[in-house]
Amino acid sequence: MQLSYTAYGTTGPAVVFLHGLMGRGRNFLTAAKALEDQYRCFLVDLPNHGSSPWTEDFNYEDMAQAVIEFIETTVRPETGEESVVLLGHSMGAKTAMVAALRKPQLFKSLIVEDMSPVSSEDSNFVPLLSALAGLDLAALESRSQADAELEKAGVSDSTVRGFLLQNLRRTDSGFEFQANVAMLNSAVSDINAFPDFAGETYDGPVLWMGGAKSNYIRDEHDKPMRALFPRAQKVMVKDAGHWVHSEKPEEFLAVLRGFLGQTADS
Repeated sequence: MQLSYTAYGTTGPAVVFLHGLMGRGRNFLTAAKALEDQYRCFLVDLPNHGSSPWTEDFNYEDMAQAVIEFIETTVRPETGEESVVLLGHSMGAKTAMVAALRKPQLFKSLIVEDMSPVSSEDSNFVPLLSALAGLDLAALESRSQADAELEKAGVSDSTVRGFLLQNLRRTDSGFEFQANVAMLNSAVSDINAFPDFAGETYDGPVLWMGGAKSNYIRDEHDKPMRALFPRAQKVMVKDAGHWVHSEKPEEFLAVLRGFLGQTADS
């Protein structure tokens, strides 16, 4: 599978960014542009998102393998580096953790944004994805109508609605989803899960950064996180929710720069 991506920066260590559910690589555009003077940033569209190919089902192992192959066939030839820094948010963070556990030698360090290596039946995203999947695309005449329909379906935050609607595009025959919304909505239990890696570890440096107002990193997650990633450094950003990089971009960048300065050049 050839993943779609955009790259920023021409010198320095490579940093690969993986977005969350219903996102796309360009969600990290602000961070990439801030870092491009020192790092080569690769903003990836994960499978079933953005401009990357769709699959028939959802599987973290397959997604991690697609990322590994992207790094081996695209990032390595472009940069000449044997190992890279991998950053993932939410669903992308789970994908990043699986990739690091599967092929640890490929990664200098790992950055996990607002996610833990645990399975959960609860997800703040389930009702959001359900609302998006519930849009009647054939009846849509405008993006503003879609926005109003999402609000009526209970998505009260306009910023979140805008984030979801980045997946909606107009074609000559009407509106369609760029992301594989129907499949993803049917796979929420798989998205909420995390594979069993008992006895395996990634021993490289890990930045485990979360939003203090989010519930995706809890005290009870410390033990399973450190069992798999013994060098994890936990940083919680004050007044941030799940989307730390967009809610608190300056704080996110400050923490990120500090960690990259310690690990990316090693």
